[in-house]
Amino acid sequence: MKDFLSGLLDWIYKKKCYFCKSSKDSSKMCSKCFEELDYLPLKINRITEGKKVYCAGIYSKNLQKLIRGLKYHNQKDLAYFLALFMYHYWSQITDDKDFQIIPVPIYHKRKKKRKYNHMELTAIEFCKLGGYTYNPELIERVKDTKPQYKLSKPQRAENLSNAFKINKEKLLPEKILIIDDICTTGATFEEMIREFKKNGIENIVCLAATTPFGD
Repeated sequence: MKDFLSGLLDWIYKKKCYFCKSSKDSSKMCSKCFEELDYLPLKINRITEGKKVYCAGIYSKNLQKLIRGLKYHNQKDLAYFLALFMYHYWSQITDDKDFQIIPVPIYHKRKKKRKYNHMELTAIEFCKLGGYTYNPELIERVKDTKPQYKLSKPQRAENLSNAFKINKEKLLPEKILIIDDICTTGATFEEMIREFKKNGIENIVCLAATTPFGD
């Protein structure tokens, strides 16, 4: 009944595109604005702790607004479009479905304040699109870190030191794909990979939606 009423309201009050305000598609992101998102070349962006890191696009224009809307402005419907953008890129890298998807976790107090983790929402949609296993409980953030964008590269590394803890009993047999929104210095991926490796977990790949630095 709730879904029916929601659908009825969407039909009566068409959703406007968060980007261009058009109601033509009755969607939070119309097809025209989605198609304007720019992808990076299909190649490894960097190697971090011996593991491959891919970045799907550049942090600018609509992709920047998409991430900020989802992350800071309660635009939860945008999680599907961020996942779709990432999936379109990733599915051209590999058609292997043998992955457990691990969203970068946020500290429990921050999640309680924000009421959601935007990368968990994105990971759920990513798994639906690709038929992957969703596994958010394998690793948790146990340190209330400062926002990374304010810090230098050495400060980022120090900020994230011992920030994560593995719940090894939650490990599944599939390979691990860690997903995040922005990869700047790669410090978050690096610290998570280190924690996995300390626990003897090596089969890891990372995917970020975007990077500020292009290719």
